[in-house]
Amino acid sequence: NYWCFVHIDLLYFFVFFSQVILILTKLYDFHLGSVTESTLWRSTDYGSTYERLNDKVGVKTVLSYLYVCPTNKRKIMVLTDPEFESSVLISTDEGASYQKYRLNFFVLSLLFHHTQEDWALAYSHDQKLYSSFDFGRKWQLVIHSQSHLISISHTIILFLSLLTTDCQYVTCRAQACSESSRTYPFSGYIETNSLVVQDEYVFVQVTTTGRASYYVSYQREPFVRIKIPKYSLPKDMHIVSTDQGQVFTAVQEWNQNDTYNLYISDTRGIYFTLALENVRTSRGLGGNSMIDLYEVAGIEGMLIANRKVENQVKTYITYNKGRDWRLLQAPTTDLAGNTIHCVLPFCSLHLQLQMSENPYLSGSISTKSSAPGVIVATGNIGSELSYNNVAMFISSDAGNNWRQIFEEEHNVWFLDKGGALVAVKQPTVPTRHLWISFDEGRQWTRHSFSAMPLFVDGVLVEAGAENQIMTFFGHFSHRSEWQLIKIDYKPIFTRRCTEGDYQTWHLHNQGEPCIMGQKQIYMKRRPGNYCMVGWDNSRILSAEPCICRAHDFECDYGFERRGDGNCLPAFWFNPSTLSRSCSQGQNYLNSTGYRKVVANNCTKGVKEMYTARKQQCPNRPPRGLVLTTHDDKLTANMGSNVTFLVRLEELDFGDGTAVSYSNLSWTQEGIRHVYHSAGIFRVTALAENSLGFDMSSLHLHVTCPVEHIQLLAPYVVIKNKEVNLTAVVWPSHFRTLTYFWWLGNNTEPIITLDSSISHTFSTEGMVTVTVQVSSGDSILQDTRSIAIQEFFKSLLLSFSPNLDEANPDIPEWRQDVGRVIQKAVADIPEEQLLVAVFPGIPTAAELFLLPPRNQSDGRKRTEEDLEQISEILVNALNQISVEFELKPGSRVIVYTTQLTLAPLVDSIPRHSSSAMLMLLSVVFLGLAVFLIYKFKRYIHANRFYFTYSFFTRTRAIELHSFHAHHSSSFCLSIYKDEI
Repeated sequence: NYWCFVHIDLLYFFVFFSQVILILTKLYDFHLGSVTESTLWRSTDYGSTYERLNDKVGVKTVLSYLYVCPTNKRKIMVLTDPEFESSVLISTDEGASYQKYRLNFFVLSLLFHHTQEDWALAYSHDQKLYSSFDFGRKWQLVIHSQSHLISISHTIILFLSLLTTDCQYVTCRAQACSESSRTYPFSGYIETNSLVVQDEYVFVQVTTTGRASYYVSYQREPFVRIKIPKYSLPKDMHIVSTDQGQVFTAVQEWNQNDTYNLYISDTRGIYFTLALENVRTSRGLGGNSMIDLYEVAGIEGMLIANRKVENQVKTYITYNKGRDWRLLQAPTTDLAGNTIHCVLPFCSLHLQLQMSENPYLSGSISTKSSAPGVIVATGNIGSELSYNNVAMFISSDAGNNWRQIFEEEHNVWFLDKGGALVAVKQPTVPTRHLWISFDEGRQWTRHSFSAMPLFVDGVLVEAGAENQIMTFFGHFSHRSEWQLIKIDYKPIFTRRCTEGDYQTWHLHNQGEPCIMGQKQIYMKRRPGNYCMVGWDNSRILSAEPCICRAHDFECDYGFERRGDGNCLPAFWFNPSTLSRSCSQGQNYLNSTGYRKVVANNCTKGVKEMYTARKQQCPNRPPRGLVLTTHDDKLTANMGSNVTFLVRLEELDFGDGTAVSYSNLSWTQEGIRHVYHSAGIFRVTALAENSLGFDMSSLHLHVTCPVEHIQLLAPYVVIKNKEVNLTAVVWPSHFRTLTYFWWLGNNTEPIITLDSSISHTFSTEGMVTVTVQVSSGDSILQDTRSIAIQEFFKSLLLSFSPNLDEANPDIPEWRQDVGRVIQKAVADIPEEQLLVAVFPGIPTAAELFLLPPRNQSDGRKRTEEDLEQISEILVNALNQISVEFELKPGSRVIVYTTQLTLAPLVDSIPRHSSSAMLMLLSVVFLGLAVFLIYKFKRYIHANRFYFTYSFFTRTRAIELHSFHAHHSSSFCLSIYKDEI
């Protein structure tokens, strides 16, 4: 009725010069579905004999977990099973004796301080947090509400406070965590499962309006928003590593499904650049995403990754933290000595990079810091990674050359400080033998360790300086008891190694000796010398700095590496914005487009040329003034303290109160103001110096909340002619919406219940239109700038299909692409060009040609000039001479859509027969070219309607073009009805 198996939570406990092993075993009753018995075993002779300790912990006591203090391994905590009782047993003599203490809560997990041996945090089953400062003898409640145990660092406790479905991030002093002493770095809520504490970094995720933002705290300093390339738009993000003073993160972008992109940060973990695209992922046993990336132990900057390239997964290696990657050269011969014909890049060696979820097995790849340069892995030779016909391979020179060592999968462990290797077949096959190599896998000797074949479930390889003990544990069959086998391999060695048994080894990358900016020489035992190493083999004999070269530098944030190897700004990045963020009299670092790879030790050479230069902030008139509330909301409760964040000289609160400031620096604490009456207040910030001024304003709704909205408005309209403005709200609302329309500098809004209004602008120039929508207790706004002109010219544009592949269909992307198109049109002043990129796919746009601001030559001459410029531009588009680079190797060609070429548009009431013929040709030519579109044309009182039905989408887009004889002003109305 019982299947007796042992669940081993902790198999050994080791202290320098100690020989203690502790084992906790459990008996599980499958009928009851729970553990019914447990036994604690202790050995003081490395496992030769064991003592049963049940009489010391309580004969009937059922134990659940065993913890060892990381800073003093003589101290041990053993928890009882909460199904029977709630107690903790404490030992201060390596588990020889115990004292039992009752608990008034059930411990789910424990966390120890990294330096204070008596400090610990306990997380209970009912999600409460407790602290102890005497190694578990007394506990005090940290927080009464539900929480998530996170971290204890230095003297600070970090945890999450759960408020129903929301989650707050909280910090406090470890020994004084009262409510009054707690701090809340985020005014709002963060994602419940997003907080990660790792080394010097803390990461959180905050989601607003459906889009995730990620924040980092370096060395427990204030949180800063993480900067990744603008259009990565991550669906998911994983912190891969925080070693070596920077962060590796895997980001699944908006257009990825089974791959992630690997990004690497600066030292503070803020600015990320792309290290490798399309890294393969898989699902672990717990459903977590497993990134196929392996950090080689013992050699700084060396990583191995599996990348998906044209539907094939290939293995790549880097020696400079992702600055450069290359394929692995396959072995020249197989295990039998036969020649292998494998030519790069068509054929290479591919490795499985999965880490074992069993801590006592080696996994598919294994390295050790005490054996630098030695890599043992499961893999295959061919054009791509495969899980069929795999073998075991080894490299003794850090991945430059590889040899096959086994034809089947094995677990491989490092012995004798990396001086020897031991291999055992995978636990799916029972075995009686192990193989040992003393020459880095060139020759193997077989040894028997069991009289009967054993399913090996794990091996303990002790890391003590004078210890040559291995402990095998496994079972003879699935119904047998567990077996522990102690192996002392010290008699294999005939003597201890002397100086003559070692040789030097130079770390290199295909002959290049400079790795991470230095030449490194290690000491290794000579192959075939059967002597005991006994000391750390990872010692670097010498490290000589190298002269800095281009491969010691990666592209800085906002820059991309082009085909010629140079780092140039990405299309969305404007390097001059860095200088705008500083004030007069301050300095800023002007990036050269490059930054030195973190932990690279090169000197001189091109270092000065590639390093960012400190420059004085330039004198310029204020611009880009931004005014927001502290929580980015446009609502406030009457009587509450509203905090404004602004770069300003004067702030007018709109209710008769004004405050003046004398600097233009960011105010970290913000500017506070209390509103004592309800209503809508226009808050205005003014920044002014001798060179000019700038203003920014927002409309604050007191006691009114906000929802998501998008304002659809034309880029250019005719003066004194009616134009339609439409607000689209997502998601759809079932309650009545109220719309507030702010047109130009009007101090009072137009309030409507309709999502569209018509308006006539009577003055030329740029006008700002803001719409706000109120629904119950929520409110949100969107703003557009419109150019008012007496006449203008417009062209419809289309693009080569590769632009659609990079189109995430968000407003920011359309604005950036429109700006790039403006620059791509040469010989035309930018002030006379406006480009509007339409929502949706396929990507389309409208280009507007505007008259110059000072029309000194008269209207007729200006119209003729616009016609001439239009003809030149159309000819250039027809000759495919207008293009721009979206990213390295991807150029986008701009075309004109001939069938809708717009005539000159003005406000003089005269009839144009050519325009009517042009519009007729639009319809008939469209029927022949665009077979998937259905066009309807209705003519009435000089007003034209064009309806486009996209059968590949679930929304119909209706485009209205309103003409007051010929007007190219338009408004897009999006309906969600099924087509």
